[in-house]
Amino acid sequence: MNLKKYLVRALHRLQKGPGYTYKELLVWYCDNTNTHGPKRIIKEGPKKKLIWFFLTLLFASLVFWQWGILINTYLSYNVTSSLSIGFKTMKFPAVTVCNANPFKYSEVKHLLKELDRLIEAALERILQPVPGNGSENIFPPLDLRLWNQIPLVLIDEHDKDNPVILDIFESNQTAAGNQSAADDQTAADNQTAADNQTCSHQGSENCTYRNFSSAAQAVTGWYMSTSILSKVPLQERIRMGYQAEDMILACLYGAEPCNYKNFTQIYHPDHGNCYIFNWGMDKEALNSSNPGAEFGLKLILDISQQDYIPYLSSAAGARLMLHQQKSFPFLKDQGIYAMAGTETSIGVLVDELERMGYPYSDCTNNGSDVPVKNLYSQYNTSYSIQACLRSCFQNHMVEICGCGHYMFPLPEGINYCNNEDNPGWAYCYSSLRSSIRHRQICIDSCKETCNDTQYKMTISMADWPSEASEDWIFHILSYERDMSTNVTLDR
Repeated sequence: MNLKKYLVRALHRLQKGPGYTYKELLVWYCDNTNTHGPKRIIKEGPKKKLIWFFLTLLFASLVFWQWGILINTYLSYNVTSSLSIGFKTMKFPAVTVCNANPFKYSEVKHLLKELDRLIEAALERILQPVPGNGSENIFPPLDLRLWNQIPLVLIDEHDKDNPVILDIFESNQTAAGNQSAADDQTAADNQTAADNQTCSHQGSENCTYRNFSSAAQAVTGWYMSTSILSKVPLQERIRMGYQAEDMILACLYGAEPCNYKNFTQIYHPDHGNCYIFNWGMDKEALNSSNPGAEFGLKLILDISQQDYIPYLSSAAGARLMLHQQKSFPFLKDQGIYAMAGTETSIGVLVDELERMGYPYSDCTNNGSDVPVKNLYSQYNTSYSIQACLRSCFQNHMVEICGCGHYMFPLPEGINYCNNEDNPGWAYCYSSLRSSIRHRQICIDSCKETCNDTQYKMTISMADWPSEASEDWIFHILSYERDMSTNVTLDR
């Protein structure tokens, strides 16, 4: 019965409905709508019709304009930033501690013997750049194979209009204008400058040049570019570095004592053995609920400066970095130095960033949607844009040069570049590093993380220990480390 009544009513409505023309449809809509304007346009007199027509048109336009703003705002995916400042219980950061010098000189001296002889002879030639002071006057004769692969030349600019290139181990001189790119980037106010030349192979015209305004920078840069230790097995390099028990003399976290066993050892290509406190790999991360130095981490470190490699490490101290748990420490980007013979106090302000994902930003949660294989995953660390950019560069290096750079992790089955097996690797690396196209490919491929924590540090320093207390402090620390009654440590 109810269904029959519904059908009858529907039939009546259809019978009373609009006709088939647009005019009939419009009149029917205006006559039956609940809105005031259209109904009065139909039923009122001529003057009122005109007034209601303009009022209806005006407010309809306002409605559509508001709809347009609303839809445009929605499709722009605007993000509101909210900022809150305060104190709360949070995870204490992971703290990475390294020595500025990667290896003990006493352990690697036999591997660097020929390299050191080359540098010593080069320094003598730089300080006395006179004809006849070539390699033939040195006994025993120098092995110049490595030098010829990556030569270092001196540019004499006493005569600004006619600078002269002095080949360090040859007696001949060359006008700077005859050698391409030799004097393009040297400082105009320097008497001498050094130029580092890298070629795809000896005698090739495919060369790149790197200019230095000081021979001190040139010597250190050349020494590092030889990568002579890249063929040494990893375990041997770890053994030749600074051990935790020798470097970390004392440790205190809050009111709790700690020692070198509370640190996780990793091998870092820049700094050798590094040690991470509160990394969170094997144990739960420590929490910090109170601000202030008395609730933080206190360390006494021995950097053994007397055992530094003289031509590799021109700076002395400890390299420190604060970072998130389970993240790889990129000390070259975010690390700081703590100077020897000082007490360095570091205050920390933590910034926690939470970015909204697509379509608000092109960030990633764990790197699974990034088309670059993360080579740092072998450390079981989390994704970061620094890891992505370095992995991308190393993948290009392997693809183009046939070997990997010693500063980055290796893909499986690939060896590090060295001058014996890959004599043209330095030219290939320099060309790739200066390539804007390859750099842009990596930038476009890698993404920022959606959740990130940044540590802003305030640093202050004071001499340590004081002159009044250094005698007994060095005696105590020497005894605790070496069981010696003699002082084996110094400032």
